[in-house]
Amino acid sequence: MLYKLCFKSLLEATGSAFKYSHLTHPNTGLKHKAAADPNSGFKGELVCWLHTALDSMNALLFTCLLVPLLVAASARRFDQESQLIMGSVPGKDLSGYFIDHLKSRRARRALPLADEPDDSPVEAGGDTSDLPTCLLCVCLTGSVYCEEVSPDMTSVPALPKETAYLYARFNKIKKIRAKDFSDIVTLKRIDLTGNLISEIEEGAFSKLTMLEELSLAENSLVKLPMLPAKLISFNANHNHLKTKGVKANAFKKMTKLVNLYLADNEMEAVPHIPDSVRTLHLQNNNITEVNVDTFCKSNDTYYLRPSLNEVRMDGNPVVLSKNPDSFTCMMVLPVGRYR
Repeated sequence: MLYKLCFKSLLEATGSAFKYSHLTHPNTGLKHKAAADPNSGFKGELVCWLHTALDSMNALLFTCLLVPLLVAASARRFDQESQLIMGSVPGKDLSGYFIDHLKSRRARRALPLADEPDDSPVEAGGDTSDLPTCLLCVCLTGSVYCEEVSPDMTSVPALPKETAYLYARFNKIKKIRAKDFSDIVTLKRIDLTGNLISEIEEGAFSKLTMLEELSLAENSLVKLPMLPAKLISFNANHNHLKTKGVKANAFKKMTKLVNLYLADNEMEAVPHIPDSVRTLHLQNNNITEVNVDTFCKSNDTYYLRPSLNEVRMDGNPVVLSKNPDSFTCMMVLPVGRYR
């Protein structure tokens, strides 16, 4: 069809030029061939007309010859690519291939990645180990909330890389492994209150140089691991800690520690308490003795502990009044039994 139209247009352009060649000059009455006289005024008009006719014929030649070739080449390339796609998906037609492709893209968009936290809570189902953390928990900027996760969360979940605050309270986590926090060096607060933790591998917190607050309250710990030196607050209330499970120097290097909670355990003695501590809770343990070196220094009568302004030792089988010199360095007396 395109060739027929082009051929017709070409004939019309050629006919116009031919017709013009036999025209008579309107003023002189001369034929075209006699218009070669430079003084006749007909030559310039003839040249313009011929240029126009030639331009039209060039455009028609391009349209009629080159454009069909380009269209044919594009069609062949499309056909080759279609065959390539079809050949890469055996047993399926082309429409099925694209439908499957769209479904897979839609599925990928529906699942947020673990290092791209979502800002809205999502209900989870199935085994927690197979699901991204931010489907099980609520992930906000820098914070992950995994409280009372259903189904049961039995291990520390994989966290987004820049997590600063983790709240995984009231789950069924049983163990903290050394690798659980090894890549999350940005953590500042970890709250694992109300789990079933009975074991913490050595080095589990060794890379957390920015950690300031750690709560392991209401678990089943019998001993403590090495803790980060920059902790400000540590809570291990309601565990099964005994004195042998808390190393003598467990808190010695923690020079920034302010709040230390070790209540409701099974400890028989008071561990070393850093001078920076302001609040100390040791109530409801099995502490039977307090001496001069427990809080003060027997070899330094001028030693004072002005920061320690709250000490609770009630619920222990120790009579604090038996050793009154044990508190001479303190600004306040401990809460406890004195008779």
